[in-house]
Amino acid sequence: MAAGRTLKTLSNLIARSGNVVKTASITTSNPLFSRNIKALPYFQTIAAYRAAVLHEIAKPLIIEDVTTTTKIKDLEIRIEVYTCGVNASDILICNGQYGIEQKMPFVPGFEVCGEVKEIGAKVKNFNVGDKVIGLKKDGYSGFAEECVVLEQDLWGVPQGMTFEIGASLLDTYGTALLGLHRRAEVEADDTVLVTAAAGGLGLAAVDLAANVYKAKVIGVCGTEDKASLVRDKGAFASLKYQAKNLRNKVMEVTGGKGVSIIFDAVGGDVFNESLKCIAHEGKVIVAGFASRQIPNVPTSLLLPQSFSLIGVSLSHYRDANNEVYRQVGNDVIELYEEGLISPHVSAIFPLEEVNAAMDFLLQRKSTGKVILKIR
Repeated sequence: MAAGRTLKTLSNLIARSGNVVKTASITTSNPLFSRNIKALPYFQTIAAYRAAVLHEIAKPLIIEDVTTTTKIKDLEIRIEVYTCGVNASDILICNGQYGIEQKMPFVPGFEVCGEVKEIGAKVKNFNVGDKVIGLKKDGYSGFAEECVVLEQDLWGVPQGMTFEIGASLLDTYGTALLGLHRRAEVEADDTVLVTAAAGGLGLAAVDLAANVYKAKVIGVCGTEDKASLVRDKGAFASLKYQAKNLRNKVMEVTGGKGVSIIFDAVGGDVFNESLKCIAHEGKVIVAGFASRQIPNVPTSLLLPQSFSLIGVSLSHYRDANNEVYRQVGNDVIELYEEGLISPHVSAIFPLEEVNAAMDFLLQRKSTGKVILKIR
C-alpha cells in the first residue's frame, strides 16, 4: 500500500504471526503564571502547585509554587501529574539548543501520566478520576503537579498500569511503531538495524521489532553493558559502535546480505556509517537526531544502492493524520496490556532532583527511559 499499512490492522498481524494478541514571584505573559491575582477576578479557581521552572537559558530549574489562574477551555483537561518522562528535547530547550526561542518562565516536560482533575465543557471521553497518559508538545509544562492537556492528546489507561510505565510508553513506542509498522512495513523475515539501541527510542524499536514482529534485530550502542541490555530485550546481535568496522560486523552477522531496515534516531556519523549496511531495496527510517548532527544525504547516494529514505514524526501525524496519531497510542497501550512489550526504566528521580535527572540523561548514563516522580 502506497500510504503504508493502517495501524488498525496491527492486532490481526500479531495474531497471524503467532503472538498472543509557591505562590511564585513571577511576572510574565505566560498564562501559567501570575503575580497579581486580584487583577484577575474572572477566573473561577485559584490554586497553587509545585513545578520545576526555568527562568534563564542554561541555568538550573527551580522548584517553585506556581499559581493556577487559567480556566480550562472546552476541550482541555486538567490532570494531576504523578510522573513525567525526561526527554532529550527538555534538555535541548532548557539549553537553548532546540531551534526555537522559548518564552520565560518555562516548565519542561511533555510525556505525563496522572489522573483527571477537571474536564472542559465539551470533553466527551474522560471523567474526573480517570487514569491517563498524555503528550503535551504544544507547550510542555509536565514537570509540575498539574498540567492542562487537550483531549486529543490524552489516552485512558488501566488502573493496573503504574504511573512510571505510563510516562515511559507513548512517545518512544508510538514513534517506533509508526516507523516500523506503518512506514517500513516490517515483517518476520526482515533484519533490522537499530542505532542508539539502548536509548529510549532505540530500545522501544528493538522491543517492537524483536518481540512483536519477530524480526532479526541488530542493535548498535556505545558500551558493552548497554549491548547486553539490548540482547536481553530480544536483539539477535548487539554491536558496540565503531565506525571503522560497523559495516564489516553487520555483513558478518547477515551473511553478506546487509539489513532490510535501518531505524536511526542519532544522525551524524552513526547515520552515515549505517547507510553502508543497507540491503537492496532496503528502508531507512529517520526518527531523530540525538547527536544534533543532521546528515546531508546526496540524492546520488540513493540510486546505486536502490533504497528508500523515510522520515517519521509522531508530532507531525498529530496534525496531518490525527486518526493515525490516536490509533497508534491505542495500539501501544494494547500491546503493553497483552504483555508483548515492556518499557525499560533505568532511573526514577523525585521532582526535587529534576536537575540531576536531566544531567543523568545528558551524561548518557541512562538506558531506556528516565522518569521524574512528581507525586
